[in-house]
Amino acid sequence: MKQPDATDKNSEKQESADDCSGDCAKCAAANPCETEQQRQHRLQQKRLEERAALMRHQILIISGKGGVGKSTVAANLAWALAALEFEVGLLDADLHGPTIPLIAGVKGHLPIGKGGAFVPVKAGERFRVMSMGLLTPDQNAPIIWRGPLRANVIRQLIADVEWGRLDFFIVDLPPGTGDEPLTVAQAFPKAAGAIVVSTPQEASLSDCRKAVNFVRAVELPVLGVIENMSGFVCPHCGEQTDIFGRGGAERMAAQMGVPFLGAVPLVPDVVVRADRGQSLVHPEAPEASRRAFEAVVDALMSQFGVEEAAAAGG
Repeated sequence: MKQPDATDKNSEKQESADDCSGDCAKCAAANPCETEQQRQHRLQQKRLEERAALMRHQILIISGKGGVGKSTVAANLAWALAALEFEVGLLDADLHGPTIPLIAGVKGHLPIGKGGAFVPVKAGERFRVMSMGLLTPDQNAPIIWRGPLRANVIRQLIADVEWGRLDFFIVDLPPGTGDEPLTVAQAFPKAAGAIVVSTPQEASLSDCRKAVNFVRAVELPVLGVIENMSGFVCPHCGEQTDIFGRGGAERMAAQMGVPFLGAVPLVPDVVVRADRGQSLVHPEAPEASRRAFEAVVDALMSQFGVEEAAAAGG
């Protein structure tokens, strides 16, 4: 029998390409048109889209720089929504500095495996959490990964986790506008939008403007800006001192034409409650914090229709 030469092989490959149905899973060709890596990516994308279809509102929490309390805001926003009887999921997408397990009170809990996927850890009756910090045996070991690997892990934390049906899916992004925020934005092209967290001073606002422009560049709505650490409230006399200034984020939001969702003051109990995994919207939390997050949720709910706004008001 004549062995095919290089010309014959090229001809067969071209013929196979011409007859391609586009359904690689059912392709019987000797030289399938996608690699194993491409097939795995396609299947992962399908799972990701199926998960996203069960999430009613997807919200990204972003900041231009670290140290502004973005994770604290993300966790307490999730708690506040869950308290209104919404089903809430919170993904900690900060792979190198995952603090959500600590703040949400689930540090040391292990996600359960189920049918090739993980079940997120419950931080409350209607509040589910997933973080790389829940999957790392040594909490003090650094994660040294390049961009492509980080992007794939974040996609896995969405596609390979049984999030279930959610009213709100909140993603706590790492600081900046690099690989991870871009990966999440591309994973949720129909997301409700992003919330930008800043502190009042110009050093933070400069990077906050970049975050607003990043959200616009990936063609997602800017749901609003939150000014965190907006004044220090004395636990003894109740007087407020503007340690980092005040009102800078609100002025910046007005200048950039985006909503201002509210200001969250700095209170001493923030550190204590965060380290203990306790919320700032609990009845025992400082009144200034509770009222601030209630105002933020009210402002946010007004963007999601009458049903949510009414629930928030009640």
